[in-house]
Order: sequence, then C-alpha cells, then structure tokens
Amino acid sequence: MKILVIGNGGREHTLVWKLKQSPSVTQVFCAPGNAGTGLDVTNVAIKATDFPQLIKFAQTEKIDLTVVGSEVPLVAGIVDEFKKAGLRVFGPSKLAAELEGSKRFAKEMMAKAKIPTADFRTFKNAAEAMSYIDERENVERFVIKADGLAAGKGVVVCFSKIEAREAIKRMLIHKDFGAAGMQIVVEDFLVGEEASLLAFVDGTTIVPLEAAQDHKAAFDGDTGPNTGGMGAYSPIPIMTSEVVDVIVEKILVPTVHEMNKAGRPFSGCLYAGLMLTNQGPKVIEFNVRLGDPETQAVLMRLKSDLAQIMYAVADGKLDEIEPLEWDERSSVCVVMASAGYPGDYEKGKPLRGLEEAALVPDTKVFHAGTTQVGDQIVNDGGRVLGVTALGDSLAEAKLKAYQAVKYIRWDGAWCRKDISDKAVKR
Repeated sequence: MKILVIGNGGREHTLVWKLKQSPSVTQVFCAPGNAGTGLDVTNVAIKATDFPQLIKFAQTEKIDLTVVGSEVPLVAGIVDEFKKAGLRVFGPSKLAAELEGSKRFAKEMMAKAKIPTADFRTFKNAAEAMSYIDERENVERFVIKADGLAAGKGVVVCFSKIEAREAIKRMLIHKDFGAAGMQIVVEDFLVGEEASLLAFVDGTTIVPLEAAQDHKAAFDGDTGPNTGGMGAYSPIPIMTSEVVDVIVEKILVPTVHEMNKAGRPFSGCLYAGLMLTNQGPKVIEFNVRLGDPETQAVLMRLKSDLAQIMYAVADGKLDEIEPLEWDERSSVCVVMASAGYPGDYEKGKPLRGLEEAALVPDTKVFHAGTTQVGDQIVNDGGRVLGVTALGDSLAEAKLKAYQAVKYIRWDGAWCRKDISDKAVKR
C-alpha cells in the first residue's frame, strides 16, 4: 500500500512515522511535510491547499490511501474533491468538517443533540456582546472564541469582565483574527480538568482511542495565553473506563447521530476536547482530525496497524477491525517552541542536538515547525518540535522526554517544564 499524508506539522510527522511501521505499507509520502518527515519518508513539494496538484500526484503515484492531517484543507473540502476523482481518502467531508470550521455550528449542533457543553451566545456586533457580558451579574469568567479557524489561538479564556470586553474588542473591532473572528461565541467558563478523547468514526461505527491531556496555556501552571498546545500525556488517570463509556454514550454517539440526521455523515477522526466537571464530562470543542500534540502522545502507545484502521475508516468498514491494542506504558510529549510564540517569532534559527536527543531510549523527536536549509535544520514555525517518550510510569516518561529536550538547542528555544505534573502529583 502507498500512502500520502497531507500537512506539515507535528501531527503529520507522527502519522507518517506510525503508518510507515505497517507491514502492508510499501511507501509513504508527505505533502508538503517538514524537515522531520523528510528524514522518515518522502516529502512532496505541494501545498496542503493545492487540491488539483495533490490529486494529480495521488493518481500518478497510484496512492492507495490519502490521509488528511490538518484542518484547513478539510474545512476547504479536500475530501470531497478526492472522492470525486475516485481516490480513497481518510477524513470528513466539507459539510462534516464544519464541526471544527465553525464554533457556532458546533455549539448549535450540540444544543440540538442535547450534548453537555457550556452555555453560549453568538455575536457579530461588539456592543451587543459586551451588553450580554454586563447583563450576567453573577458571572465573571468567560471564554471568547473566534467562530472560524485560527490555528488554535482563537480562544481567549477571560477571568474578568474587563478581560472579556478586551477579547471582544480584539476580535470584532480590531479584527485580530481576520475573517475567523468576524463572528464570535461567548461561553460560560467551565471548571474542571481538561481531557481529549479521539475516536475513529466511519459514519456509523465509533472506535475510541486512549485519552490524552493537552496543555493549552503557554506557561507553567496553566498560565499565559492560549496556544495550539504545549504538550500532552497519555493515559490520563482520571479518565477511567467508566468515564470513557459516559463520553461515548452522552457525547460521541449523539454527535455522530445528529450529523447523520443533518445530512453531514462524519468519517475520519472525531476529536472531543472535554472538561471533566463535577456535573460530568462537557464538550469544550470538537476537532475533525487528530489533535496536535495529542497525536504524538497517543500514537506513541498504539500497537495496532494504523494503516489498516484508516483504510477501514475510508471504506466504511471500521466494524471489521480487531480491537485496538495499546502499549501499557505511559507517554509524555513536550513541545519546544520559538521565542515569542504564540505571538510573533523569528524563523531560520539552526537546531542543534537532534542526534543526541534521538539516542535517549524510547524517545522520538517529532518535527512540527522545521525546514531544511542546506545541511541545517532550522525553525520554521511557532511550535517547532514535539519531544515524545515512553516510560513505565508518567514520571519516567516525563524524565526521558525532558532528558531529550536538554540536548536540543536553538536561539530562543523554550518549553513548559510541567507537562504531566497534574497526573504525576495525583
């Protein structure tokens, strides 16, 4: 089997690394890929949004399965175009991808399906949004979300009405998020512990993966601005099998059913970003692809053949696969970022120590924002690497991951130091 993975981040590097391990896979391509994917598989210099060239490549190379990693091409309808061309593809249709492409659509769908989530209102007018904030006399904390895609940065957690008004101004008046922030969702703040549950879905069958916990805030102690994710670990001690059963029954099944009712059948990977509250699990957001950096932590532990699973999803035969097998060990992924992220940052800084980091046992350095310049690998994004390790305990996995992190340097490199600490302390 020949596989094409579309995207250029840490998720895509993890996907090509895992797919390449399948005995049935003869060749893996990544378009456009990054410096890390170029070390493991064959990069193809085609942008993830250049659908005609991607389709032409898949046809010419006789690709058996295309896996779309990133959300932008999914929301733009790449799966529909590949299917029109008669190509097998893993991912949701354009209509189904609106579950991530529009926060408003997702919240309205959840309301129809009675899926537990935070109370919300949507606004296009800043004055109306601020009036709504002011009217909520007994509520101080809010979450303000840009309706569209904003690379994981379109969510502002506000701990006061002053902060909420400022976030509304940034989105609706100053247009900080461009078209993505032309409409906003104002939500009540949920109290609890965050968790992510990914599931493979083929329209009818749902197969949950092992849970992971992302770290969205930029700095230690969950402080600072929201990011695309600064690290993750798996499994989550508080995510027991009973809790997973509740999430499947109360959230995943109703979501898949409601999408079918709406004429938007979902196929691919459904990502539920959750808050584990005192009232039970509630949905923070849905994504329509594997998460980043959850993918690094979760796929590091997957023992089953990922290529065969994704092939079955694409063919609507997920019910025919064997139960997923998992490494009993824990995994920790630490994201190394460029100075200034999630704000402005400089590119082109040479990375050092990658070879030494690779020698740490049970560790893999997944590339996200990197590119090759001559014989050097340089940073090319905000989140640059996802250093991921396995250990017999979360504490051991964390130790190995940070041992590898210590070897890697570039001008301005930084990371959170507390990935997985919540679980280790517990």
